[in-house]
Amino acid sequence: MKTELIEKIKKLKKQKNAVILAHTYQEVEIDEVADFKGDSLYLSRAASKTDAKIIVFAGVYFMAETAKILSPNKKVLLPRLESGCLMADMIDENQIKEFKSKHPNLPVVCYVNSSAKVKAHSDICCTSSNAINVVKSLNTDKILFVPDCHLGSYAGEKAGVEVICYPGYCPTHARITPELLCDIKSKNPEALVLIHPECSKEAVKQADFVGSTTQIIEYAAKSDKKEFIIATEKGVVQRLERDYPNKKFILPSEKIICPNMKWHSLEDIYNALERNEHEIFVDEEVANRARKSIEKMVSING
Repeated sequence: MKTELIEKIKKLKKQKNAVILAHTYQEVEIDEVADFKGDSLYLSRAASKTDAKIIVFAGVYFMAETAKILSPNKKVLLPRLESGCLMADMIDENQIKEFKSKHPNLPVVCYVNSSAKVKAHSDICCTSSNAINVVKSLNTDKILFVPDCHLGSYAGEKAGVEVICYPGYCPTHARITPELLCDIKSKNPEALVLIHPECSKEAVKQADFVGSTTQIIEYAAKSDKKEFIIATEKGVVQRLERDYPNKKFILPSEKIICPNMKWHSLEDIYNALERNEHEIFVDEEVANRARKSIEKMVSING
């Protein structure tokens, strides 16, 4: 049944000139139909460079919005509309306006894990892989950072810049506590700790490497070491186990799962393609302003 469904999806996307994007936190089986797999911004940029007419985004709502912003003439479909991001939902247009009003004349760095409206009120975007470079690029000693307080404080410390952070965070990465890591390390003393910067400062201090999901995967792949504690969402561990069976990958806890990232199934993707379901729209003025903050980031990072 699964094989048959995969073939139906592949046939349908060819007929409709569609591409399927799969974030690394999605269920692993979705990779079997995906044209591009990886971090959210990479996926949106990759899709924008294709001649596809339809983008099906197996991710969360803000990712589909970003794809639409970068591909305004393409149809963007989100298979399950309820697939949102708890961190992105912690700040809205009114809240960022209020945050800025309390700290006037400071540039705002916006993590891409945010809505189009929040991006539109920011000066520049960043990803978890380039946040340090983005903060440095502003050539100032003080900035605002939204919405992730952990990534913001990490980037500021590494860049030598004072950062006033909005108090948002990722509930999934918040489950990776220093105590949990300490316990796992004691049971696996030979394993390197690879951690996502959305984790707390105290947890990050215990890591051998800090990076985005893609950077964590690349580090584990190239390392001569054979054992790794992967301090990020379970989907990364599943892909590493699949691709590098000669190495050992340890998830600190089975609770390190983003439920919103697990909404999509192969059947949902098929239905979205067949029915043109759940098209994502972004107001033109909002999209234009948000695009500027994204393009400013891209201009300094290539």
